[in-house]
Amino acid sequence: MYYLRFFVPLHPIMANIEKTNAQFEQALSECRALFEKKLHDYKASWRILRPTALTDQLFIKAKRIRSLEIKKESLVGEGIRPEFIALINYGIVGLIQLSEGFADTVDMDNQEAMRLYDHFAQQALELMKRKNHDYDEAWRSMRVSSYTDLILTKIERIKEIENLGGETLVSEGIDANYMDIINYAVFGVIKLTE
Repeated sequence: MYYLRFFVPLHPIMANIEKTNAQFEQALSECRALFEKKLHDYKASWRILRPTALTDQLFIKAKRIRSLEIKKESLVGEGIRPEFIALINYGIVGLIQLSEGFADTVDMDNQEAMRLYDHFAQQALELMKRKNHDYDEAWRSMRVSSYTDLILTKIERIKEIENLGGETLVSEGIDANYMDIINYAVFGVIKLTE
């Protein structure tokens, strides 16, 4: 018995997945390079950030993006894309701080900081790829301003979880919100690159 083989073209969304995965990796690579340079200049000075200070740092970055989106003008010359990169890096710092706790002094050398950065960036990348598969590239049809608003929503959720001392009833934890912030910010970096 002979079977005929029919070649069915890939669905257009599935065909984009490889391109998207490469874009995710490129965006995170760019963020890593900047993080490593700042680590050289400042060491792991972020180790002293308590959770609430880190949340507020994320907030001011996201709030600035929203302000620039509304005003359509920057008086200090830096645009929106660098702020999305900062959100990615601070989101990864947040995951490190959740894992390691905060310190009173810089207690981590650059090599250890980069090892932890790479660990959590890889986790974020793997999650982005899985979610992109399940959501069929829906983010490509969204506006950049929606990423901003969703990031601000995630930050508000983190604030509430912090205010509750982590005692939530059904909500995901702070780490899941950091991952979502990283995810939306990567979308912003890609959209503002294209």
